[in-house]
Amino acid sequence: MPILRHAIKKLRVDARRTQVNKRVRTITKKAVKSVRTDPSQESLKQAFSALDRAAKKRVIHEGKVNRLKSRLSLLVAKSEEGKQEKVEKPTKSGAKQKKVSSKKSK
Repeated sequence: MPILRHAIKKLRVDARRTQVNKRVRTITKKAVKSVRTDPSQESLKQAFSALDRAAKKRVIHEGKVNRLKSRLSLLVAKSEEGKQEKVEKPTKSGAKQKKVSSKKSK
């Protein structure tokens, strides 16, 4: 236990900051996990917001935040690309047909 007055105050401040930082980290981790389990634009937007907030408060290093945002963006882009391919895949009946020329050969 600290004896000096400023050390006692510092201990109280550190305890408060630890609680706040832990809350911010927990919210950020949940947001990132939600994007990884269910990649969508809405969950990505919430994760970006949480990550930016954590970087602003210097709970997480800005470089790590940028790296996470990049990886999550790629994940969402790949998942949406996969969804579009499932919808746009041509079937055998929808395949391109050869054009038949109308000119008759002699």
